[in-house]
Amino acid sequence: MLIFPAIDLKEGKAVRLLQGRLEDSTIYADYPADVARSFLEQGAGFLHVVDLNGAFSGKPVNDQAIREIVCAVGSKMKIQVGGGIRTLERIEELLGLGVSRVILGTIAVKEPELVKEAVRRFGERVVVGIDARDGMVAVQGWSEVTKLGAAELGLAMKAVGVKRIIFTDIARDGMLQGLNLESTVKLAQETGLIVIASGGITILKNLVDIQKEVDKGVLIEGAIVGKALYSGAFTLKEALNAVLSREEGK
Repeated sequence: MLIFPAIDLKEGKAVRLLQGRLEDSTIYADYPADVARSFLEQGAGFLHVVDLNGAFSGKPVNDQAIREIVCAVGSKMKIQVGGGIRTLERIEELLGLGVSRVILGTIAVKEPELVKEAVRRFGERVVVGIDARDGMVAVQGWSEVTKLGAAELGLAMKAVGVKRIIFTDIARDGMLQGLNLESTVKLAQETGLIVIASGGITILKNLVDIQKEVDKGVLIEGAIVGKALYSGAFTLKEALNAVLSREEGK
């Protein structure tokens, strides 16, 4: 199971939001590349990056910070990036910067045919982010809740060739209230897609509980961890060790 430390970018800085509210952010670092380098030193193999400005505006804002992150970690860490990616050209731009995966969110709801073409061109480098509030998909930087269910969207994405999704329970994100594991497992089982869990991871036990589901054969690739790392609830090294210990002891 993978641990994806998260870096959320707002105007070039590393921040965290509460429940996706752009106006309710806390700055954690002026230089996100330094944060990425720290995660690499602690043993991370993958990094989750979100252009928050892009997610809300639909236009790239933090490419310089993304470039600096890529340069900081080189080929030693894979990077997946989301936030405002709504054209094939934008996907190509990010992959050209050295990003390993791109995450499509709003466009998966608005233009599923574009997702289909993206998958045709770029394969599993395309991931879909499904963000939900009370089970219903939210788009436009979580500012708009649709009438589309998370599993319904997952199945639609599977039909156009998507293999992997990131599932975030918005109500839990940034609140340190614990992961909505039940909904995450249910989504993986109902869609047959590989799921990356996100939102609300608070303590190491949350990660161990996910690993238990993985041990049972649930298709969860890993978990994105953000605020818990920045608030000092646990370190990335502790998170990696907790999952490794569970894997070795099963």
